[in-house]
Amino acid sequence: MTGSSQPGDCYLAALRLLTGQDYTCAALRRKLQMKRFSAEVAHQAVERLISEGYLDDQRYAERFVAAARQSGRYVGYRLRQELRRRGVAPELIDQVLRNVPDDGDELAQARELIERRYAAFNPQEADDRQRRRIAGFLQRRGYRGDVVRQLLER
Repeated sequence: MTGSSQPGDCYLAALRLLTGQDYTCAALRRKLQMKRFSAEVAHQAVERLISEGYLDDQRYAERFVAAARQSGRYVGYRLRQELRRRGVAPELIDQVLRNVPDDGDELAQARELIERRYAAFNPQEADDRQRRRIAGFLQRRGYRGDVVRQLLER
C-alpha cells in the first residue's frame, strides 16, 4: 500500500481542502479521488468528517442558496442546476429551497442586478443588440422569460 492510500493521509488531505472552501460530500470525494486516493479510503474520510460535523450537505446548500440569492448570481432553475452540479441530492435541494425564505420580488432582484452590472443601461434607449445581451445575461442566471421581458419593456 502506498503512502497516499492510507486513511489518515486521506483524512488530513480532506481537512486541508476544507480549510480553503466548503464542499459537498460528493464533491469532496471526487476531489480526494483526483488526488489519487482510492474510492474506499475517500469514502471513509468523508464519513469521518460527517460524523465529526465538519461536512454537512444541508448546511452547504443553505449557505450556497443564501449567497446566490443575495448576489443575484443564480435564481430559479439555474440555482437548482448549480446545486445538483455541486453534488447536492435532489431531495435535499427541494427541502432547502422550500425552507429558505424567498428574498421577495424576482423582478426587483433582476432590476438591481442590471443596475449594478450595467449601470448605463436604459431599456427605452437600448438597441436590439444591447437588449439581447441583457436578456442573455439574465437568462443564464436563471431568471424566467416573463421577468426578463418585463424588465426590458419598462
